Amino acid sequence: MSSRFVNPAVAQVPPSGIRRFFDIAGTMKDAISLGVGEPDFVTPYHIRSAAIDSILDGETQYTPNRGLLSLRKEIAQYLSDRFQVSYDPEQEIMVTVGASEAIDLALRVCLRPGDEVIVPDPGYVSYAPCVTFAGGVPVPVATKAEDEFRITPEEIEQAVTEKTRAIIFPYPNNPTGAVMNKAQMQEIANIAEKHDLLVISDEIYAELTYTEDEDAQKTAFSALPGMKERTVLINGFSKAFAMTGWRLGYACAPKEILYEMNKIHQYAIMCAPRQAQVAGMQALKKNRENGYEDVVAMRRSYDRRRRVMLDAFRKMGLDCFEPRGAFYCFPSIQSTGLTSEEFCTRLLKEHKVVCVPGDAFGKSGAGHIRCCYATDMNRMLDAFKRMEAFIQSL
Repeated sequence: MSSRFVNPAVAQVPPSGIRRFFDIAGTMKDAISLGVGEPDFVTPYHIRSAAIDSILDGETQYTPNRGLLSLRKEIAQYLSDRFQVSYDPEQEIMVTVGASEAIDLALRVCLRPGDEVIVPDPGYVSYAPCVTFAGGVPVPVATKAEDEFRITPEEIEQAVTEKTRAIIFPYPNNPTGAVMNKAQMQEIANIAEKHDLLVISDEIYAELTYTEDEDAQKTAFSALPGMKERTVLINGFSKAFAMTGWRLGYACAPKEILYEMNKIHQYAIMCAPRQAQVAGMQALKKNRENGYEDVVAMRRSYDRRRRVMLDAFRKMGLDCFEPRGAFYCFPSIQSTGLTSEEFCTRLLKEHKVVCVPGDAFGKSGAGHIRCCYATDMNRMLDAFKRMEAFIQSL
């Protein structure tokens, strides 16, 4: 009876394919997770301390809907310094409850019923559902290991129809670790301009790249010629500053788009938590003054573990594309004869190691698993031993 009150569009979207494995692992003793997509670092002390001081000083009120202007100014300075793109902190930047809210707001504002959105596949689990929730139609475009999991202009051209409204552009990519350099991004920009498309550029992993190609390290999509007026840049503090639990993100967009995004935000959310905003302001200000030492230290640690994980998978006999960004490896498990679901289920139940099936991120992820190397090195090495034993048992 109660099901008739549920929106069918919501009911048809399955739950996240990531969480189920963590729920099972939570009932197991001595399970090792390579599945959680978050840093294993604690938020740096000076960031935590700033938030504590704010509480002790009695700063417990709402902030402006768009976030503290002082934080927005720091975000504008950060984007200018690091990615050479300029935004007006008063009209073109808003603070959100994580980057996830920013993605949802952008889609809800910009999509009309039936609009199509091109989504790289595999890609972050929330993209396609959020398109659906906004009344749009996600159009997955397969990416392949032989193309280093980059979405190609040819495949986008084939997917574009008269209903296409936007492209979600998530690089560095979760779950594959793929990155794009400036020339490759420009090819996508040319298509967006040709077909008058909006680009929603999810750059949450922008600080976590492991390549000597400066264009891949320091290029924001909106910094490309002519792209600022047709790009919603999404970023946040979770990955670069180890602030996942603070739920602090931001969106940068043309003022007309941001004005409408803020409408939904002010009615549904009001504002991001004040103490999280104070912490974010400290993260940007202190790191700007000290050469982004927090970010650099964590990135170096991830890079070491990235190379260890990649080497381990190849020694196990698993083909694995070398990730150049984020903190995930995406090895193929096709040689085992198991599906991604079977592999991950058996690995968890028989050897207590959590990985995520690749097809949780889209059909093109089938035959792969996602493993996170933002994990304690010793536990990660233990997990590799268990995985190797499992593979040999097959």
